[in-house]
Amino acid sequence: QVQLEESGGGSVQAGGSLRLSCAVSGYNRLCYYDMMWYRQARGKEREFVSGTESDGSTKYADSVKGRFTISQDNAKNTVYLQMNNLQPEDTAMYYCKVARRYNWACSSGSYWGQGTQVTVSS
Repeated sequence: QVQLEESGGGSVQAGGSLRLSCAVSGYNRLCYYDMMWYRQARGKEREFVSGTESDGSTKYADSVKGRFTISQDNAKNTVYLQMNNLQPEDTAMYYCKVARRYNWACSSGSYWGQGTQVTVSS
């Protein structure tokens, strides 16, 4: 069973930086996984922030391009989200998501972390 543990959230002033971490356990080495970060601000729907696929390609929401960077440390089974030049509109609960792809050895599946709060003050 895949399990996710997020950390790194906190409170910063506008222009500051934070690095979120998502430690993943329960990997099956025969499977391919896509790693993603989402966020949900109070009163709003959860939205995609950034993702990395098993081939190493990355994607970003337009609102965070040039400020956020997603990366992976395969040795530590951890995915990171480096967030620079944070703005009040980045305030949200940030969630890590892992999507396992279907192949001959693996069923598809999606797993979410518990979330970590990021608060940016002006």
